[in-house]
Amino acid sequence: MTWDQQEIRLAPRERGFHLITDEIVRALPGLADLEVGLLHLQLLHTSASLTLNENADPDVRHDLDAFLRHLVPGDLPLCLSSGE
Repeated sequence: MTWDQQEIRLAPRERGFHLITDEIVRALPGLADLEVGLLHLQLLHTSASLTLNENADPDVRHDLDAFLRHLVPGDLPLCLSSGE
């Protein structure tokens, strides 16, 4: 069994839900040579998160973003961390 470990740095983005599949695939050129594999992703940023969703309907990302912006507005006074 062969394994590989790499650090992938994604381009900075503003708050929101973003598709990163193409960036991940470009960062792993050996991916095309694999028949079976398992990908583990770890986010090192304290306020970033990762979700796995189908991408058939772009409205889903919009709806998730709208809901979270409503739930946690960017200017929420009780939050100390505002520089991100």
